Order: sequence, then structure tokens, then C-alpha cells
Amino acid sequence: MLRLDSLHVVIDGFELRADWQAEAGERIAVIGPSGGGKSTLLMTIAGFIAPAEGRVLWRGEDLTPLPPGRRPVSVLFQDQNLFPHLSLRQNLGLGISPALRLGREDRARIDEALERVGLGGLGTALPGRLSGGQQGRAALARALLRARPILLLDEPFAALGPALKAEMLALVEEIATDTGALVLMVTHDPADARSFADRTVLVADGRADAPRPTAGLFADRPPALRDYLGC
Repeated sequence: MLRLDSLHVVIDGFELRADWQAEAGERIAVIGPSGGGKSTLLMTIAGFIAPAEGRVLWRGEDLTPLPPGRRPVSVLFQDQNLFPHLSLRQNLGLGISPALRLGREDRARIDEALERVGLGGLGTALPGRLSGGQQGRAALARALLRARPILLLDEPFAALGPALKAEMLALVEEIATDTGALVLMVTHDPADARSFADRTVLVADGRADAPRPTAGLFADRPPALRDYLGC
């Protein structure tokens, strides 16, 4: 279980509070106005932002003092965070060994992950040769290799068209099911929240509210959500 215990984040006058929990294996969307704190919430969970007060706990363990690399978290960003000077195989290898000390078994796991996401045979390619969709698949392959129990998606597929984005979300669902990961996905698109997430967190007015059933949240919209959606 992920527990945000009286979390209070303060950054240059901006404040965000959260106090709720999510179960392992859940699919949760995070929605709200631009600048409302959606990415801040994810970056705090991942350890890139330190809270002024409160704690982030996973299965009872306090993650708050831990640096990002020691947390049970994988993050997919909009830019996919692929190093342009490294091959696809090397980029994935960083998820296993930051020094890229890879054995035969490691290389086999990487090739298997590439096959799994539809990138078989592209291990030697540089990221610049890949399409946006292929880069997204590569980032998912890295998350598959890491197999961390918390997967945070900070709009990694926002630049893709509707059909390709739906394909990528289906692949996320498949990988998360295999690994048992809790997924928190930032989105600006209510359709993505409805199709992917059983529960949704509304982030607005300095608060990340507790997750609510997605269908119920959009059927009975609080004022902040109505203002954001314009209806």
C-alpha cells in the first residue's frame, strides 16, 4: 500500500497537500488544471522533491529519507528520458546496472523486453532514429526490466495521436498486470482516465484529493473539476 501521510509540499510559494492511500496493483489517474501540482505530486512520491512535512510510505516503510534510486518507483516522463548517445539496448541496460556492467543473462533479458514491446531487432538503434511511439515503447521496456511496484506516468504519451496513445496505454496495462504495479498516471484527457483508471485523483487549489471512483467523479463533478473541464 502507498500512503501519503499528511504530505505538505512547498516550492517557491506554491503549496500542495495530500493525505490518502492507494493499494498495490491499482490504476489511478491524476487530473487537474495546468500548474495545479500533478507533476509535483508524482515527483514527491518518486523522491525528486522533498516534502516540507509528512511522509511517503510504501508497505509501511518510510520512503521519505530515501533518494530516488533507492525507492520502489519507476517514472516515465514526457521526453522518455532516453540518452541520445546510447543505443536502445544500452538505455535499457541502465535500468539493470547504472555502470552498464551487463552479463549474458542481462543482455538476454533486455532483448526479451524489446521483443515484448514490439522493438525486437532495434537494440543497436539510437533513440533519435525512433518514432515517438517507439521511444514510448522503449521507456516501457525499461520499466518492465526494473519491475518496480510503483509506476508513475507523467504524460509520457501526450504527444501521440489518439490511436497510438490508446495502444500505449494498453501496453502499460499489460506490463503493470504482469508486474503487479500500482500505476499513477497524470493526464489532461478525461477519456484516458475513464478508459484506464478505476479511481482518479483531482489535483486543484493546493490539494491532491483522495482517489475517487472515476465514473462517479465525472458524473458528480466537484466545482474545481467543472471549472477545469469547462462544463
